Amino acid sequence: MTAPSEDGLRAAERRLQAAQLAGDVAVLDEVLDERLVFTGPDGLLYGKGDDLHLHRSGEQKVTKVEEEDLIVLVHDRTGVTCFLGQLAGTFKGTSFAARMRYTRTWAFAEETGWRLVAAHASML
Repeated sequence: MTAPSEDGLRAAERRLQAAQLAGDVAVLDEVLDERLVFTGPDGLLYGKGDDLHLHRSGEQKVTKVEEEDLIVLVHDRTGVTCFLGQLAGTFKGTSFAARMRYTRTWAFAEETGWRLVAAHASML
């Protein structure tokens, strides 16, 4: 792996977005840290297992991820991405379409590269 960088983190963020759109559980498993804590737009907390289950079971299908803005910050081995964009799909049988803001915290390790450890989502 290369050293932590903004370009590398930007690539990790976009890899996450592509995996969500494709429902690619294998890539999500690589990108999501075991300690993941995700605060959903409903205010509830979810972990890595929850996220993988939703994609694996088909309970969540993302059909659109359209990035409007992406801010990338790196400090040593910690990174933050602030995503703004349009999302659409289905969640547990209900269609959704929303403009969303995600703030994601990433950790870098030589063995794994950037992995997502925490995230917060808000509907705008």
